[in-house]
Amino acid sequence: MDLEQINYIKHLNGIFEQFSKDNRLNPTHISLYVALFQLWNSNYFQKEFYVNREEVMQYAKIGSKSTYHRCIKELSHWNYILYTPSHNPFKGSKIKMFDFGTSNGQVVNQSSTNYGTSNGQAVVSINKHIQTMQNAKNKNKQRNFKNLNFQDSNGNKQIASVPYQDNLKTSTDKNYDDPL
Repeated sequence: MDLEQINYIKHLNGIFEQFSKDNRLNPTHISLYVALFQLWNSNYFQKEFYVNREEVMQYAKIGSKSTYHRCIKELSHWNYILYTPSHNPFKGSKIKMFDFGTSNGQVVNQSSTNYGTSNGQAVVSINKHIQTMQNAKNKNKQRNFKNLNFQDSNGNKQIASVPYQDNLKTSTDKNYDDPL
């Protein structure tokens, strides 16, 4: 048996770093890769191993055969794995995993695809983008909130001067005999 020396944690760290740089991937690709990685681990990190489609789909939580086939072929085309379909239901398809956990391991060459990505692509943290969008939304809410007029329970108009007025009447002069 020809076994590879794979460091489980280093490999996962390496592959997730690679995933974060690759905009072609969606959650299904990642789920499928993690399922294949777990099966590779179960097979003691052999250079090649055989998989059963139904088992992999169950691990990856993929419900569609066409989605499974599209994603596994794309992972193979993008050099995350080497997938060799068997077309034999009794044998299973052959999978070869590459080592992403060491500095001299397999590295995905994004420039070799025709999806318009290159090694020089700038990657911006998604958190910064989301944070900026949320800040802009919150500024608009505060601006719009100041212009609103409210009516209290007696029908009197009140101008909103302070965000988050005491609508629940939780101030110190609350009458605890009032119904909720």
